[in-house]
Amino acid sequence: MSAATRWESVIGLEVHVQLRTARKLFCGDSVVFGDAPNSHVCPVCLGLPGALPTTNPEAVELAVRTALALGCTVHERAVWARKNYFYPDLPKGYQITQLEEPLATDGLVSYDGPGGEASVRIRRAHMEEDAGKSIHDRVPDGTAVDLNRAGTPLVEIVTEPDLRSAADTRAFLTALKQMLEYVDVSDCNMEEGSLRVDANVSVRPRGSETLGAKTEIKNVNSFSGVEKAIETELERQITVLERGGRVEQETLLWDDHRSVLRSMRSKEESHDYRYFPDPDLPPLVIARADVDAARRALPELPRARRMRLERVHALSAYDAGVLTQSRAGADYFEAVAERCSSAKVAANWVMGPSQALMNERGEDPTTFRVAPAELAEVIGLVADGTISEASGKSVLAVIASEGGSPGEIVKARGLTQVRDEGQLEAWVRSVIDEHPSEVARFRGGEAKLVGFFVGQVMKRSGGKADPKKVSELLRAALG
Repeated sequence: MSAATRWESVIGLEVHVQLRTARKLFCGDSVVFGDAPNSHVCPVCLGLPGALPTTNPEAVELAVRTALALGCTVHERAVWARKNYFYPDLPKGYQITQLEEPLATDGLVSYDGPGGEASVRIRRAHMEEDAGKSIHDRVPDGTAVDLNRAGTPLVEIVTEPDLRSAADTRAFLTALKQMLEYVDVSDCNMEEGSLRVDANVSVRPRGSETLGAKTEIKNVNSFSGVEKAIETELERQITVLERGGRVEQETLLWDDHRSVLRSMRSKEESHDYRYFPDPDLPPLVIARADVDAARRALPELPRARRMRLERVHALSAYDAGVLTQSRAGADYFEAVAERCSSAKVAANWVMGPSQALMNERGEDPTTFRVAPAELAEVIGLVADGTISEASGKSVLAVIASEGGSPGEIVKARGLTQVRDEGQLEAWVRSVIDEHPSEVARFRGGEAKLVGFFVGQVMKRSGGKADPKKVSELLRAALG
């Protein structure tokens, strides 16, 4: 048995999600990324003496929605606690969070991993405020501190150690991010710090139930980085144990440029932070009726929606997965499909020509100028033979750039498909007469040349010829 197969990986995550609010968690300062340093601060988030915090109710609503999407039990009472530690970007000397009585516990998230369907238990989801940001490249030979982020509302999602590989971890995080975007609680922009992941990693002898010493990996800003960092740390721990050594519990920083981990500090336990209830904030009390209303308002989650599209519209798992990547994209597809006779044809147009136009124009379904009803009308015009598929794509491009109805565009631009057999036969005969060598090769067995002839006829007709009828006439004329 190889070293890798003698050991089992055990991975748990702490995911920090910035809630989509305009204001900070305990004061009225704006939450804006990229503004001038220290331009959104006040006595509360600066920790000035006598400044008292007031909880942002919108942040609480988003946190409850997050917990429900995770399948958690939302408690009617949560207690704010002070987590005490010193760091330059933490002006109060403590972070307001939740410990013994968190907002929510005991959730479950199902996802499709490398080995098929899997699930991860959610230990807890609690609210807390963010710290500021230390900037190491702004001041020569020094570190600057920007407190614009201080007080930004977060939900921390803590999983059980249920993940067993770096690839599993990436698959779970991808599903989690998609879910958070569906319920519209965060933009999940990792580059701007809206979604941050810390991974707790350990190994144990395969078959053992006892957890090994864990290390915590921080400072990872992409899911590919999380996967690579975990793979690197698992290899290191297995090497240490195979050589008879001992894994030390510590916090590690991931250097994405060099693809290496370096030690930051020994891993703290909860008692190191001297938690105690915040005396300035009363317990957070959430009415059961509000929780029930939030649960009823939840949208269909991405995994359930994908499975429904497969079942109801007979789509492949791949197509359904592509169409449900975003909630807006799934909404757009379903709005088109309900107006079309074939959901599969609708899916092909949404994933093909429509998505190509969106990519080209830097748009998404929420900003795309082609409404679902207009796309469905174009699909119908192609299906009944009024216009060719190529002309249909042209009509979409016109709508996307200029607007207008499909029928009017077809009429104004003379795009109606030519199906008059006499005209088609004339085009077919002229193409055959002009390409005698290709005709000889076709009759000699090169059947694929029919595509060449169809293309020549379509070119001659300005794209107006019915390609299906052209193909039939060509095969008849060529023998």
